[in-house]
Amino acid sequence: MPRRTATMLASTLMLIALLCAGVFIPVPYAEMSPGPTVNTLGDHDGEPVLQISGRKTYATSGHLNMTTVRVTSADYRMNLVEAVYGWLAHDNKVVPHDTLYPDGKTEEQSTQENAEEFSQSQESAKVAALKELGIPVKSWVIVSTVVKDSPAEGKLHAGDVIKAVDGTTVKEPTDVAKLVTRHKPGQDVVFTVVPAKEQAAAEKAHTTATKTQKVTITTATSDDSGAKRAIVGISAGTDHTFPFTVDIKLADVGGPSAGLMFSLGIYDKLTPGSLTGGKFVAGTGTIDDSGKVGPIGGIEMKTVGARSKGAQFFLTPSENCAAAAKDTPSGLRLVKVNTIADALAALKDIRGGDTDALPKCTTKG
Repeated sequence: MPRRTATMLASTLMLIALLCAGVFIPVPYAEMSPGPTVNTLGDHDGEPVLQISGRKTYATSGHLNMTTVRVTSADYRMNLVEAVYGWLAHDNKVVPHDTLYPDGKTEEQSTQENAEEFSQSQESAKVAALKELGIPVKSWVIVSTVVKDSPAEGKLHAGDVIKAVDGTTVKEPTDVAKLVTRHKPGQDVVFTVVPAKEQAAAEKAHTTATKTQKVTITTATSDDSGAKRAIVGISAGTDHTFPFTVDIKLADVGGPSAGLMFSLGIYDKLTPGSLTGGKFVAGTGTIDDSGKVGPIGGIEMKTVGARSKGAQFFLTPSENCAAAAKDTPSGLRLVKVNTIADALAALKDIRGGDTDALPKCTTKG
């Protein structure tokens, strides 16, 4: 066999072997791509996304779209060919698998965590919108989660209202950890709580729960690598009572990133006129009870998804501005926001046509 022919045959066989390896050998990466975008002012699967009862609402127009990111499942393993294609594709992003599913987290665990974050974001969106409108919202500190096999397991339960720790009144979730860590590991701490069942019954009867009980828990040592501190094995959160009903109907969505757009949708429905002036506005961002907007993941995918549906403006958390500005889809205007008040001010400029006044995102932030 001539040397040239043998070389070409060997090269062809080598290429085939490499292609086979690329197809069959998994790589530790996952893929993100633009997901669905839903108008919070409109319908989804045949019913309104935002349903408000017990309070006068007003007609709305335009779009206030929340945006999502689609990701590969936890147990799916990309091959090398798929990874290279994803790296080259403009609308997709390939990231290390552990970025999306850290510490070996299963898809079920990730889905549950995302569902909890989504639920909390809905609550914060309601609170932020109503506070911005000057509508009072009653709040209290609760046991959010109880760690398995911790000192608190079986003694405190999710939903219990924490009134005091060692007799000191609790006003914020952060107060709980501060009061517990005053102790040394092995010392007792006394919680004054309203049991979750009592609280639920009081809310149903539209009364204030008054029956409390004291629970004594012996603290344990934290697993932190730093200084040893006392813990009981709970996380504290906030629960609320609203003066009317606000339901958010949106299935198969998780995570906290729709908080800002939900809050704006609620605000729009509770006020006369249109926040958007009929324009197509999309956006993203977490939101807390005070109305502060926080950063999210997958900003590049969300701007692409929003523009593909017709969005003209994109409300962008300030901490995501630099990443979003590096590759903004043509025809989409990024608007920097830090709070719900910033977003409302930007919407005023948008519906008034004063777009030169809008705070801009740049590659520097």
